[in-house]
Amino acid sequence: MASSLTKDSVTPGTPGSERTFFGHPRGLATLFMTEMWERFSYYGMKALLPLYLVAPGGLHLSAATATAIYSVYLSLVYLLALPGGWFADRVLGPRKTVAVAGVIIMLGHLTLALPSSGTFYGGLGLVAIGSGLLKANISTMVGHLYDGPDDPRRDGGFTLFYIGINLGAFAAPLIIGTVGENVNWHLGFALAALGMALGLAQYLLGGRHLNARSHEIPTPLSAEEKVATLRKSAMWAAVAVVFYSIVGFSGHYTLNWLLVPITLAGLIIPIVVIGRIKRDKDLDRADQSKMSAYIWFFVAAAVFWMIYDQGGSTMSIFADSSAENTILGWEFPVSWYQSVNPVMIMALAPVFAWAWLALNKRGKEPSTATKFASGLILIGASFFLFLAPLTIAQDGHKAAAMWLVAIYFVQTVGELTLSPVGLSVTTKMAPAKYASQMMGVWFLAVTAGDATTGLLSIAEVDLNKTGIVALEATLAVIAGAAVWMYRKKVKQLMGDVH
Repeated sequence: MASSLTKDSVTPGTPGSERTFFGHPRGLATLFMTEMWERFSYYGMKALLPLYLVAPGGLHLSAATATAIYSVYLSLVYLLALPGGWFADRVLGPRKTVAVAGVIIMLGHLTLALPSSGTFYGGLGLVAIGSGLLKANISTMVGHLYDGPDDPRRDGGFTLFYIGINLGAFAAPLIIGTVGENVNWHLGFALAALGMALGLAQYLLGGRHLNARSHEIPTPLSAEEKVATLRKSAMWAAVAVVFYSIVGFSGHYTLNWLLVPITLAGLIIPIVVIGRIKRDKDLDRADQSKMSAYIWFFVAAAVFWMIYDQGGSTMSIFADSSAENTILGWEFPVSWYQSVNPVMIMALAPVFAWAWLALNKRGKEPSTATKFASGLILIGASFFLFLAPLTIAQDGHKAAAMWLVAIYFVQTVGELTLSPVGLSVTTKMAPAKYASQMMGVWFLAVTAGDATTGLLSIAEVDLNKTGIVALEATLAVIAGAAVWMYRKKVKQLMGDVH
C-alpha cells in the first residue's frame, strides 16, 4: 500500500498537499484494503460452503438441502443490508457500525472454524449479520471522501473500490478454497477469519484518514424511540425463543423450521417495502411514475439473481460430482471456479465502460430497459448452455471444465449489462424521501431471487435436472423479452431519468 501513496510537491497545508491514493483521498486506501480483505473472507467462505455441506467429511447433506442453506444464507446477507443501513443512520453512524460489523464477521468465521456441526449455523448467522451491517455502510463512507456528487474524482474512486472487491473475490477461492478442500475444511474457514482480521486491523489503523462525516449519526434515535425500539426487539426475540423452544422440546424441530421462515421473509419483505413506498401519498405523480418503472427493473433483477447466484451452489455441486475439473491434465479444486467471475469482471468492466461511453457519444447507447433485457436473455442463455454438461453427465461421463467456464463467462457478460446499470438507475430514480433507503431496496432484489431458489430447494426440487434448468432459462428469456417489448412504456414511466 505504501508504494501507491504519493505526496504532491507543494507547500504543506495548501490544497492537494496531502498524501493521496492514486490521486484520491488517502482514506480510500483504508476502505479499499478493508473491503478487499472482507471480500476475501466472504468469497472464500462462500466458495467452500456448498462443497462442505455435501462432503462426506463435512455435513454430508443432500444437494437440495445444501442449495437451500446456501441460498437462504445469501438471501439473509442482502436482506440484512436494509436494517444495517438503518442502524448506522439511527444508532452508531457508518464508521463505528463497520468496525462492529468486522468484529462480528471475524467471530462468525472463527465459529465456522470450530469442528462442530452444532455451532456451524450460528457461525453462518454471525457472518450474515456482520455482512449486512458492513455492506450497507462502507460504500457510503467512500462517498464521504469526496466533495459531493459532482466531484470529478468520485466515479474513479468507486472504480478503484470496485477493483478491491474483485481482487479479494478472485484470490479467496484460490487460497481459502485450496486449503479447505485439500487440507482441512475448518482450516479454510479459519483463513477466512484471518482475512477479516487483517481487514479490521487495516480499518482501525487507517481510520484517521476517513472523512469526519463518517462519524456522524444522520438521524439519531430520540430517547423515546430508543426505548420503543428496544422493547419491540426484546418482544420479538422472546417470541422467537419461546416458539423454537416449544418446537425443539416437543421433538418436532427440523432444519426447515429455520429455513422456511427466513425464505418466506426474503420474498414477503421486498414486496412489503416496495408496496409501502408505492403507496406513500407524499410522493408526487412523477415519483409515483418512476416507482412504477422501477418495479419492472426490480422484478427483472430478482429473476436474474435467482439464476446467477446458482453459480456458487447448483453449478458448484454439479462440478464437484460430475465435471472433469482438469485443464491440460492438471487437476484443480472445485472452489477455483468461483475465481472465474471476478477475474472476468476486472477484464471486461473497463471494456463495457468504454463501450457505453462510445455509444453514448454517437447517440446509440441502449436504454436502461434494453440493457436489463439483454442481461436477462444472457442469464437465460447461460442456463441453456448448462444443459450441455448436464446431458453429458446423464450418460455417466464427466463434463469438461471449459463448459462451466463458458457458462460463467456468459453470466459475467450478463452481469455487466444489468448490475452496474441497476445500481445507477436506483440512485437516479429514488424519490428524495427515500434517497438513502433505495440502495437497500435494490439489494432486496437479490434477496427475492435467492429466496426463490431456497424455496425450490426446500421443496426438494432438484435444480441439477435438465427440465428445471431449461424451465429457469426459459423464464429468464421470456422476462427479458417482456422488458424489451415494453421498453418504450418503461421509458415513458421513467420520466426525466435516462
